[in-house]
Amino acid sequence: MIEVCKGTNLSVFLQRIKQKEDMENKKPIVLNNLEEWDFTDYIDSLIQKEEAVDLEFKIAKDGLPNSLWDTYSSFANTDGGVIVLGVKEHKQQFIIEGLTKEQISQYKKDFWNQINNTECVNENLLSDNDLYEGCYKERNLLLIYVPRASRTQRPIYRTKNPFSGHTFKRNHEGDYKCTDAEVKRMIADSDESHPRDSRILCNYSMEDIDKETLTQYRQLFANLKPSHPWLSLNNLEFLTKLEAYRKDRHTKEEGFTLAGILMFGKTESITDPECAPNYFPDYREHLGADDSLRWSDRICPDGTWEANLFQFYRKVYPKLTAILPKPFQIRNGIRIDETPTHIAIREAFINTLIHCDFSEEGNIVVEQWVDKYRFKNPGTMLVSKTQYYSGGDSVCRNKALQKMFMLIGFSEKAGSGVNKIIKGWREANWQKPYVEEFNRPDKVELTLPMISLLPADTVIKLKELFDGKIETLTQDELTVLVTCYSESEINNTQLQYVVPQHRSDITKMLKKLCNEGFLISAGNGRGTKYHINESEGQVDSSENNMKSSGTKVGTSENNIESSGTKVGTSENNIESSGTKVGTSENNIESSDTKVGTLENNIESSGTKVGTSENNIENSGTKVGTSKRLKFEELQSIIMSIAEDYITINEIAKKVDRTIDYIANKIIPKMIKNGTIEHLYPGIPNHPKQKYKATNKRTNN
Repeated sequence: MIEVCKGTNLSVFLQRIKQKEDMENKKPIVLNNLEEWDFTDYIDSLIQKEEAVDLEFKIAKDGLPNSLWDTYSSFANTDGGVIVLGVKEHKQQFIIEGLTKEQISQYKKDFWNQINNTECVNENLLSDNDLYEGCYKERNLLLIYVPRASRTQRPIYRTKNPFSGHTFKRNHEGDYKCTDAEVKRMIADSDESHPRDSRILCNYSMEDIDKETLTQYRQLFANLKPSHPWLSLNNLEFLTKLEAYRKDRHTKEEGFTLAGILMFGKTESITDPECAPNYFPDYREHLGADDSLRWSDRICPDGTWEANLFQFYRKVYPKLTAILPKPFQIRNGIRIDETPTHIAIREAFINTLIHCDFSEEGNIVVEQWVDKYRFKNPGTMLVSKTQYYSGGDSVCRNKALQKMFMLIGFSEKAGSGVNKIIKGWREANWQKPYVEEFNRPDKVELTLPMISLLPADTVIKLKELFDGKIETLTQDELTVLVTCYSESEINNTQLQYVVPQHRSDITKMLKKLCNEGFLISAGNGRGTKYHINESEGQVDSSENNMKSSGTKVGTSENNIESSGTKVGTSENNIESSGTKVGTSENNIESSDTKVGTLENNIESSGTKVGTSENNIENSGTKVGTSKRLKFEELQSIIMSIAEDYITINEIAKKVDRTIDYIANKIIPKMIKNGTIEHLYPGIPNHPKQKYKATNKRTNN
């Protein structure tokens, strides 16, 4: 029986949490069908969570623990979380101690009294719907949901003084005390009337502006807006319009702003202690085949160029988009080279620059691999992850920089950039971008995976395997099948990174796919793994299981004789079911042609049978289509021929097996046991993918 607090119910409580959790892409906990959930389901989901950055268990045996308010502050200043009272946590083990009815009643009174007392915490962020009491396995628990504080509400702190260790934040180690510098940055971010980049710098002049950069910017502006009235202004007037130079009406102070020097300044002017001494924009490219190299290319301040934000963007953006396909498109008679994916990259890049906290330790870092992009900038997010992913609620830390990029067409209006990023990645059918926050130093990372959720070749293979039955599946169900097919096996935990559903809903989906014959389960509980049910589909030709449809081949009436050896009997697994015989590579037809004669080049030496065209010598071993090889034997042969990077087609040809068999049955096992490696790790379906044997040797 569930005990419900007055003024709320489980569905409402979960809905509050859902607003945060369903947008978290790194480890999503999406609560679907809230009306079907009970308190036991929810507590089970909390106990099973591997990452506890947004979860805190407290025993609360002798009253509300004083540390509860540390956690309240830390959750509010980070990304929110749930506090569970009545559970003892010891070495990642959870003991449900429970609370009495009397304790819960008293704790609720104490909680509301203290949260509304500024001597305890400076601000109350909670409503009645953020508290819930319930019964879990005959133990009463009290749950408190703490939302993320808004930009203007932070910092949330204990007592009336935010400094001297009274403000907390959250990381994977738990609650920690903020330094005074961290608190000052939160206070600065809370002041919407004074954007960070509008600060006037002392003793800066036109001598600190790079003339070439300003000229290039003005030319781009003129190209985009050829009749704009600002084109007639001199440089200082033009920079004033851009908010690169301003005069404070109250103090009468005037001069170049932080934004102006960051965008147009000389490198040494930017890194001056007065401006941004930690400034160091860094592009790192990891596209080479040599893993021993830290990067294949790098762009950073090295003295050969003026490393302001404008020049950094101009140098790096072409690098980021060089590997993207550019399909030929005509729109309104004009060729369009920019795809939604290009736009997504541009927006992600610009967002990194304009949301950076230039007073924070750390650097702007842009990294590119063959299978992902990553954009890092110092600072914290000014909106919640929910607001970030939903778009439309963008809050920019550096509004003048944003304006400068917008005026030359490099950035979208406020709030639309994230939508462009997600749209571009969705249209490319890649895994959803995800954003993460880190502390000490504060840092935001946006990752854009270039891993296809539904590779076209895999979908085609699944359609063939299940005779088109996958057409009835939902998008999430098809994604599960594709992931399972690509990885050979999957479990619930793995799918939580791919399918945006709660683990219990994923379990239901996996059971459904098993019941419908798409998957086969093995193991129990958390150790359950799932495999593609290949018995429902076509028989793997690589194992020479042949079915006949029309002509019986390989029966006793059709003994193929080769040096006294009968080939094609039941011992060779050639099955006859009234269907035509053939593999994906070698269709054997019997129509006015004798099978197994010298004219058909079927040769035998002992029990090894293979065509004269396909007998491959590998370290003294002859591999033929009818020769059964154990995985270990085939692995050894592949390792001997893959001393340098080699394509899947070349491997299949050399070992005389089908491409599908090598790609789906052999290579995944070799990757898993470490005997072979990708040229492009992370993108198994890369069009230029190759494989090379590692130094690891098996015991076989």
